[in-house]
Amino acid sequence: MIEVDNLTKAYGDRLAVNGIRFSVNRGEVIGFLGPNGAGKSTTLRMLTGYLTPTDGSIRVGGIDAISNPIEARRFIGYMPESVPLYGEMRVDEYLRYRASLKGVRRSQLKARVDASLQLANITDVRYRIIGQLSKGYRSRVGLADALVADPPLLVLDEPTAGLDPNQIRQVRDLIRGMAGQKTVLLSTHILPEVESTCGRVLIIHKGRLVGEGAPSTLRVAQEGRQALVVEARGARDAVDTLLKNTRGVRGILDTVVTEQQGAAPLLRYRLEVDSSEVAEAVFAAVAAAGLSLRELHREQTSLEDVFASLTTADAAAQHAEPAPATTAPADSDPKPGASV
Repeated sequence: MIEVDNLTKAYGDRLAVNGIRFSVNRGEVIGFLGPNGAGKSTTLRMLTGYLTPTDGSIRVGGIDAISNPIEARRFIGYMPESVPLYGEMRVDEYLRYRASLKGVRRSQLKARVDASLQLANITDVRYRIIGQLSKGYRSRVGLADALVADPPLLVLDEPTAGLDPNQIRQVRDLIRGMAGQKTVLLSTHILPEVESTCGRVLIIHKGRLVGEGAPSTLRVAQEGRQALVVEARGARDAVDTLLKNTRGVRGILDTVVTEQQGAAPLLRYRLEVDSSEVAEAVFAAVAAAGLSLRELHREQTSLEDVFASLTTADAAAQHAEPAPATTAPADSDPKPGASV
């Protein structure tokens, strides 16, 4: 559905997006991640036709999106981070207007508006004036706008910004339910949201793609430093010495006293270990010392850990040379005036 090759956007001598390559298959739900200023919004604006790349190619649904942007946009429902809306219009009126601009036939207008209102869960404000709605409702009007023409590809930039927890769950369920039916490119800072909805993630930093793959695959790749959680009862000095001297334990990352009972408190450790097999050696050492063991398990690497590892300055330097410095931020291009 999306094919991007050597995509580059420069502002003077500053490379906001620096030669990224990726593809998105039909029916995939992809998380597009990166810290502020990484080039995410710039990339999305090039994909949706609001910005012209300095170099590279974009194909959407098999169509060259640079030479035929109007044709490519027919495949796309775009929800920008700051949703531009006509505040003086009523929700129903606005969505009818947007659907007509997107080429929805008059005979299908009501059905498509009804469907988008229901999917975005805003039927209760259908006849309200947009300017009188809360930020959360306005955000969901933008989501309904992206859905109203029933496009095969959705590009969503921070779709849950400003929503309450229940609304976030509804949007998450909506996106998850689209897997296999629509292609979704989701940009967000809420990493648990990505783990629960996306089959694959793309991580961008300083304009370069620094990570790609399923969340589980990326977590495994980052598990060079594994952590083991141990909860045991005993004198702290004795337990410290025991664990430090266990083969395969590199060191103690942190220790917390979870329960104090005289000279034998309950201690919770995070150990840096060579591999998950070290758990057997720790179990044997604790048992041999006659200590009480409450808990022993390997700590799972989270997507947040992967993200931090790939987007810190030192980690990014291992993947690519930084772009030339300048005062212009990576995502400093003007906001679009209206969504696709």
